[in-house]
Amino acid sequence: MKKGIFLLLLFGVSQFLSAQELNFTVIINSDRARIQNTTIFTQMKTSFEQFLNGRSWTDDEFRPEERIQGNLLITINDVPQVGTYNATVQIQTVRPIYGTNYESLLFNFADRNWNFDYIESQPLEFNRFTYLNNISSLLAFYAYIALGLDYDSFSPRGGSDFFAAANDIVNNAQQSGRQGWVQSTSDRRSRYWLNNDIYTSSVFSPIRDAYYLYHRQGLDILLAEPDKAYENILEAIRILAEANKTQPNGIFTITFMDAKSDEIAQVLKDAPLEIRTEAVELLLEVDPNNARKYNELLKS
Repeated sequence: MKKGIFLLLLFGVSQFLSAQELNFTVIINSDRARIQNTTIFTQMKTSFEQFLNGRSWTDDEFRPEERIQGNLLITINDVPQVGTYNATVQIQTVRPIYGTNYESLLFNFADRNWNFDYIESQPLEFNRFTYLNNISSLLAFYAYIALGLDYDSFSPRGGSDFFAAANDIVNNAQQSGRQGWVQSTSDRRSRYWLNNDIYTSSVFSPIRDAYYLYHRQGLDILLAEPDKAYENILEAIRILAEANKTQPNGIFTITFMDAKSDEIAQVLKDAPLEIRTEAVELLLEVDPNNARKYNELLKS
């Protein structure tokens, strides 16, 4: 198992283990669609949830309580013709923190350009090595990204295999010419650039180490070893600052801060002054839009 080694009795093991790794809730906002027959969106929700939650994405065994919790909020912006949809997607996943009932927001990403075709009762087929449609490709891409970041947060670069799978999806989907999959300097918040920063870029890939330091060596030990935890959280921030200094406003840097800015401002309140002082200096460079909340740390 990815989160620990468990000694299990062979008898009855199967009743405790679940092959599925994800537990996503899909929410579809169709207020802008102006479609009278909204049952299509109910079917869409069921179909998408089954695709994400009903299959095995890894060879690992997950207990039900270990499944990665997430939300997929789909806003239908336009229906240019019957069966064709233009939408935005907000993807969020959380990670439990050891020894607490707290869940930390791990991934928070807004995909602003998703157009897809869907008809009633459409089966969703998927092949990692072949582009079949723009629904299964997008859902599978974010499934692998969610898995990759979750595994990275538990072991150093533990999510590499999942990011490799996400990279395959991006490469295959480029033949479609659809927005989000192709390189575009005008749209840096896209699947293409997210994949590039995580999997390809030597500048941003160290942020994967920040996920491990911040979560496994930071939040997970904060109650037991606060001094060590605060230093590791600070080191994670240093890694982000270094990446941002080399190449400002990378989507992987932004994605980390979109998930963590509020939490960092809360977690560091009780950190030693020297930790808070350096952290604020770095955070103001990486995430100046949230300067007010970071400056509050110096008033504690």
